[in-house]
Amino acid sequence: MPMDLAAAIRTIPDYPKAGIMFRDITTLLGDARAFRRAIDELVQPLAGLKIDKIAGIEARGFILGGAIAHQLSAGFVPLRKKGKLPHKTRSVTYDLEYGVDEMEIHLDAVSPGERVVLIDDLIATGGTALAAVDLLGQSGAHLVCAEFIIDLPELGGADRLRAAGVAVSALVSFSGH
Repeated sequence: MPMDLAAAIRTIPDYPKAGIMFRDITTLLGDARAFRRAIDELVQPLAGLKIDKIAGIEARGFILGGAIAHQLSAGFVPLRKKGKLPHKTRSVTYDLEYGVDEMEIHLDAVSPGERVVLIDDLIATGGTALAAVDLLGQSGAHLVCAEFIIDLPELGGADRLRAAGVAVSALVSFSGH
């Protein structure tokens, strides 16, 4: 019987604020079968595509991206919050629901023309993912696609990425916020 990945994801109502249904993948990560299945499903469409690097968005994108990079024998690139990377960086500022944030990449993390896949746990409004796409583009990456465990389609992030020319896939989707 196939595993229902959505059932392995815990939903926490009213977190971080009232009206939000927080989708917590730590339960999926803690379930060895579900974690393996999620990684296998994210890797499968990439097989044979000659991926050079996996770029993971801090922090859950690191967990997923590291496992995917290992499976594909690709390098891993961390996309981090401002001030967390120790070497010379390039940064981009982007809007959040409640303010602005900044994301950085090492200047030498991606060589122009390298084939890169963007990974994160969830796509909601798409602000963070679009910032990552911008950062990778400034680095000269050829962005193959962006993959997520969860899509919240009502928030429009995946559609915003597609409108920016990025191929997007997610393993499960949840209605609501």
